[in-house]
Amino acid sequence: MPLTPEFSEEIYSVQPGSMYESPFLTLAFNSYVTPQRVLLYNPATGETSVLKETAAPGVDLSAYESIRDWATAEDGTRIPLTVLKRRDTPRDGTAPGLVYGYGSYEMSMDPYFSSARLSLLDRGVVWVTAHVRGGGELGRAWYTGGKKLAKKNTFTDFIAATRHISSAGWVDGSRVAAMGGSAGGLLMGAVTNMAPELYQAVVAQVPFVDALTTILDPELPLSALEWEEWGNPIEDEEVYAYMKSYTPYENVRPTSYPAVAAVTSLNDTRVLYVEPAKWVQVLRENQTGDAPIVLKTEMDGGHGGASGRYEGWKDFAWDAAWILGFLGATERVAE
Repeated sequence: MPLTPEFSEEIYSVQPGSMYESPFLTLAFNSYVTPQRVLLYNPATGETSVLKETAAPGVDLSAYESIRDWATAEDGTRIPLTVLKRRDTPRDGTAPGLVYGYGSYEMSMDPYFSSARLSLLDRGVVWVTAHVRGGGELGRAWYTGGKKLAKKNTFTDFIAATRHISSAGWVDGSRVAAMGGSAGGLLMGAVTNMAPELYQAVVAQVPFVDALTTILDPELPLSALEWEEWGNPIEDEEVYAYMKSYTPYENVRPTSYPAVAAVTSLNDTRVLYVEPAKWVQVLRENQTGDAPIVLKTEMDGGHGGASGRYEGWKDFAWDAAWILGFLGATERVAE
């Protein structure tokens, strides 16, 4: 018989960790509002107990909540959203919002706890993870529905999610930012071109914004692998034309862009720093508004930024400060 332990939260990640010979199961439990726990589950009785829990000193975790919501894409597909906020942040259309997304390589945006993220929630920001097509959240079809010649679904899903959280009252539509990294940085570049009016600020971390030029070069170490995700524009004219129609660098146009921060690393071998550097320059040339467009380069880091826990927190703090400043959400709403 299948065993289904019961948990008090709706949205969580859990992985088994026991040897088969044990009469109990140890489970690694994690959620957006609960730090890592190791649980002991008794299949015979259904009881679960906590063996170990990561501490969150000085934080009242009961002040936060994670909620499942759904947006509707242009083609009628329902897109799952995870909404994170303080319980005392009202759903009345006044809160600033941050939409985060990835949507590539069949990677699911699984729930995970981040103490750093709480700093945004404590300033009244509603964090929304948009589980767009191209990821793996809803099975293989969810992935194939957002890759190769269906890649634009990833971008339009994200835009639909942004519009939904405004119309549903989660956020103030005039105070929304967006953030994503690597292939999620490509997503940031695409939605910035397609719907710049929706966002006050965008953070694109190590962004794959010149994808067409990069994978047209078979000498680069990752090009052949990328053809499986995006298609092979060298041998397929349809793939070439389709990629050219959405690749961020190729589609910058004169318009009023939001504040854009492209964050890269000099030693990134997955997404070369030249991609965001080129993108920032062409954005500046086409910016008709007053919002700044900046390039931040980590001189000692790689694709994951600088090494070390504290350096990672510093990087996130910079990204968060950029967003909070443009959302007008720099003050804590509660102690």
